[in-house]
Amino acid sequence: MRSTSSKNRTSRAARTAAAVFAGALALSLTACGGGDDNGDGNEQGGSGDETAATVTLPKLDGESLEVAAVWTGAEQANFKKVLAEFEKRTGAKVTFVPAQDPIINFLGSKVAGGQPPDIAMLPQPGAIKQAVEKKWAKPLGADAIKELQENYSQGWQNIGKVDNKQYGVYYKAANKSLIWYNTQVFENAGAKEPKTWDELLTTAQTVYDSGVTPFSVGGAEGWTLTDWFENIYLSQAGPEKYDQLAQHEIKWTDPSVKDALTTLAQVWGKKDYVAGGATGALQTDFPASVTQTFTGGDQPKAAMVYEGDFAQVNITQAKAEVGTDAKVFPFPTVGDTAPVVSGGDAAVILQDSKAAQALATWLASPDAATIQAKLGGYLSPNKNVDNSAYPNAVQQKIAKALIDSGDDFRFDMSDQAPQAFGGTPGKGEWKALQDFLKNPSDIAGTQRTLEADAAAAYGN
Repeated sequence: MRSTSSKNRTSRAARTAAAVFAGALALSLTACGGGDDNGDGNEQGGSGDETAATVTLPKLDGESLEVAAVWTGAEQANFKKVLAEFEKRTGAKVTFVPAQDPIINFLGSKVAGGQPPDIAMLPQPGAIKQAVEKKWAKPLGADAIKELQENYSQGWQNIGKVDNKQYGVYYKAANKSLIWYNTQVFENAGAKEPKTWDELLTTAQTVYDSGVTPFSVGGAEGWTLTDWFENIYLSQAGPEKYDQLAQHEIKWTDPSVKDALTTLAQVWGKKDYVAGGATGALQTDFPASVTQTFTGGDQPKAAMVYEGDFAQVNITQAKAEVGTDAKVFPFPTVGDTAPVVSGGDAAVILQDSKAAQALATWLASPDAATIQAKLGGYLSPNKNVDNSAYPNAVQQKIAKALIDSGDDFRFDMSDQAPQAFGGTPGKGEWKALQDFLKNPSDIAGTQRTLEADAAAAYGN
């Protein structure tokens, strides 16, 4: 699967996008915002007027659909409200099917049993490609494509394509170039928001000297570790190298990978910089890595946690207020420019029908995305979602930055890889980086392991 950003895209374009993103976030750092569960209960699109529908849907009385996704908790509950509005507008009945990670394996068992869901929300372009290669995925129809063309930049359309045919609707996006911090800890320590990697290390030492561990890392889930690496690599090695590594056109034994791992080890290998040490981090899942940063008063288990905009859901669950108790700064510049890494989840049709095509069309509309935007903890790549739909100023700035970057961003590298390398717990890149977190001094060994696993997965 080709990268969202083609290989002939210039470094200058990437720098422009990074500047837009960093500038927008800088404005958000002092913004006050409410928690992410403060949806107003209004589940309509746009202005909230029931008659203000922007998408035409067929009547589907008596039709039943299943949608599978790995989402849990508040994320699942909020998505179900989007499905409920589809039911209201069409008369169809939609059932949410909880899936396990990796979802491709889950879907394989469903297909083998003759009961695939009508639509699956796939979190990696590599997974879309696999679904097409296995002849599970069905192309989108004219109505869904029309919605995509009206509401999405070309880059977001392209990452849902395989062999130039549209299969995916990227309903949910993520901005993965953020570090969230506990405001009280920073104030107590006299710490400042860093703009460069060296400044981040200085800030971490300042926090450490105040008696609080600098970083919380959700190492029990390997994907969080790949995100750390990708931000460092994109900023340090540059977008062209990033694209080459994402497609395995250069090897993981390349010196640029050594440089990125060496930089990463400045945090992971620093004694007492990671909450619980390596052992504790490897037992901490992503939700806990966030909540432990924003609980415990002025003595939380850590001062900072790296992850995307979706961390707001977990911040709210910790009873912290985004924009007051929890603030955010862009992932610092390691090389020439700050990184802009995105991820996302795409709706892919597995059982073609009028109802399934209608649901894909609905998910491509601003009406659907607006419902979930109002509920918080969600970011849409749909450029026609009104920015005011997002529930706080921090989220509004993050959303605006993503839309303003247009096609000039880089999609999560591990999500572009074959599932066996970039998306399977206990294997491939996830496992190699968990081992590296345990032993950050073994850079050469980590590179060899990554290259062996990548070569096997990519087949080259």
